[in-house]
Amino acid sequence: MRGPRRAARLSFRGWTTRESAVASVFPSPSLREQVNAFTGVCIAISLAAVASAAEPQRPTPLKSGIEFVSADIRALQADDFANPGMLWVVRGEKLWQDPAGSGGKSCASCHGDAKAGMRGAATRYPLLDPGTARLINLEGRIMQCRERRQQAAPLNYESDDLLALTAFVAMQSRGMPVNVSIDWQNRGHFEAGRAMFYRRLGQMNLSCAQCHQDNWGKKLGPETISQGHGNAYPVYRLEWQTAGSLHRKFRTCLSGVRAGMLPYGAPEYLDLELYLAWRASGLPVETPGVRR
Repeated sequence: MRGPRRAARLSFRGWTTRESAVASVFPSPSLREQVNAFTGVCIAISLAAVASAAEPQRPTPLKSGIEFVSADIRALQADDFANPGMLWVVRGEKLWQDPAGSGGKSCASCHGDAKAGMRGAATRYPLLDPGTARLINLEGRIMQCRERRQQAAPLNYESDDLLALTAFVAMQSRGMPVNVSIDWQNRGHFEAGRAMFYRRLGQMNLSCAQCHQDNWGKKLGPETISQGHGNAYPVYRLEWQTAGSLHRKFRTCLSGVRAGMLPYGAPEYLDLELYLAWRASGLPVETPGVRR
């Protein structure tokens, strides 16, 4: 013989909606309305919490790294005659005009005056290359053009020539807002970059977010923690005594938390670079930046 609990448990199979289930337990219409309303509120709160947790976060207010350095460094970046990063820009301008490779073409042969042809280009990278469906950054695009159009040997990732060309091209967008596009095609790369930003790494078990999302503006030794944007790269860092790429900074941070480093141009770095570019959307391009 079936007991009342067994019968009640079996009767769940006949309930096709939450309302019918509530009606069988609470026959009073007024009480049923209260229960339905309360349940609806609980569901709405739960969904809102899930959506909030899943939504990518930008720091507010948005601040460039230049706002976290000393007045002397800010003045150095603002003065093109004193900014040491301009040495790479000048070198890049010459490389832009020089023919390279068996194709006998220069960058200017196809793109003309960089001030017009490259205006705004740096604001959109990284992006998916239509030909390969791979994510590339500005450095990757420059190397791709050298190989395909100029039939020239590829440049080493952190070489002065590649840094110079990248700095020269990026400078043509100086003052324009970072404006990468995130859509269904590159969403996977974006989410992978976001996951890396929040992933704890290394012997110190730290993530990018713990410094640059949760504790920006606070002191870490003599330095003020920035929001971790890449809108000024390539930058001249005083600690490096040279210009360097954003990927070099990634490797510096990984070394700092005692984590393994990936090679320059690694897909994981490109994913992270895309996420950081989205996170910096609206900040002006500052290349060539100067940092401590």
